Amino acid sequence: MTTETELLLKLQAKGNKDIAFKELVAQYKERLYWHIRNIVKSHDDADDVLQNTFIKVYKSIDGFKGESKLYSWLYRIATNEAITLLNKNAKRLQINNEEAQNLAINNMESDVYFEGDAIQLKLQKAIATLPSKQRLVFNMKYFQDLKYKDMSTILETSEGALKASYHIAAKKIEAYLTNN
Repeated sequence: MTTETELLLKLQAKGNKDIAFKELVAQYKERLYWHIRNIVKSHDDADDVLQNTFIKVYKSIDGFKGESKLYSWLYRIATNEAITLLNKNAKRLQINNEEAQNLAINNMESDVYFEGDAIQLKLQKAIATLPSKQRLVFNMKYFQDLKYKDMSTILETSEGALKASYHIAAKKIEAYLTNN
């Protein structure tokens, strides 16, 4: 497996970009897919967002300055693309983001790619009750076990704010699961 620095050098070199990009996709597609899937909930939407993410990365890799880790940059693009899709869907359906999130959760039950059981579905319903920022932070910490430092870079927020958001989100989820 190529290190981030080596991969970035290959990506920004003139002759190797396509080969290096295939390597980048192979190295990050699964992690990014699950990150996106936790945000948008639908397999088909996650696939679309993942594709859009990699297209955006391909087009703008030359402008990457290395001020953050490559994977942080990829996660930021994926997160923004996923949020854009959610906002677009909500606007198209003329509903707010919370209603769109609840609709996505309800659609999970009929999603052939959803492998969770009743407990997982209940957890997803609890997560859907969170405000969007807390939901994003909770998903990144709980499902992907990202470090607060990395989340801070991806979301451009302080580590302290992220820790507080996660703590509050966990308490709200616990209360939801207890009461429902």
